[in-house]
Amino acid sequence: MSKFAMSLKLNNMLSTISWIDFLSAFIVLFAVIDPIGIMPMVISLRDRGKTINAWKATLYAFGLMLMFFFMGDFLLGLFGVDINSFAVAGALVIFLMALEMVLDIEIFKDTSVVGNDATYVPLVFPLLAGAGSFTTLISLKAEYSSPNIILALLANAVVVFAMLNATKRISRILGKGGVYFTRKFFGIILLAISVKLFTSNLSFLIDSIK
Repeated sequence: MSKFAMSLKLNNMLSTISWIDFLSAFIVLFAVIDPIGIMPMVISLRDRGKTINAWKATLYAFGLMLMFFFMGDFLLGLFGVDINSFAVAGALVIFLMALEMVLDIEIFKDTSVVGNDATYVPLVFPLLAGAGSFTTLISLKAEYSSPNIILALLANAVVVFAMLNATKRISRILGKGGVYFTRKFFGIILLAISVKLFTSNLSFLIDSIK
C-alpha cells in the first residue's frame, strides 16, 4: 500500500471520529468493565497472596477485547456458539465470583496451572474481558463507527491501568473496614449484574427455541 493510500485511509478513519459518539461508547464500556467495582476483588486477591501485574492485565484485557471486537462473530460461529449462550455462561462465572465476595468463601481453588498469579484468571478473564464486555462490544457496532469504539476501548484501558496501579494506595486509604464494606457492596452489585446478564440473554435463548 502506497503512502498516499495509507494517508487517505487514515484521514477517512479520522473523519468518522465523533467525540460525542466516543464519549457515549466510553461510558457504556466503563459501566460494563467497571474498573472501580472490581477494585475490592483485586484487593482481596492481593490480600490472599495472589500477584497481579497491572501492565500485563491491561494489555491482555485490551488485546482480548480488541480481538473479539473484530473476530467475535467468527470465533463464536466457529464453535457453533451464539453470543447469547456465551453471555449466559459468562454470567454463571461472574455469579460464582460474586458469591465469593459476598459470602467470604473460596470457590475457585484450583491453582495448579497459574499458581499465585491472578493476572490472567480471574482478573483479565472474566473480570475485565468477560462475557459482558464482549457482548457490549458487538452491540456497540450497530450504533457507532469502529474508530469511536476502539478509541473508547483504549481510554478505558488507560483507566483500568491507573486503577490497578493504585490498589495498594486505595487499600491504605479505605482501611480494612472500608475494604470489607466495599467488597460486600460491590459483590452484591456484581451479583445483580450477573443475574441481569443471565436473565436477559436466557430470554433470547428461550425465544429461539420456540
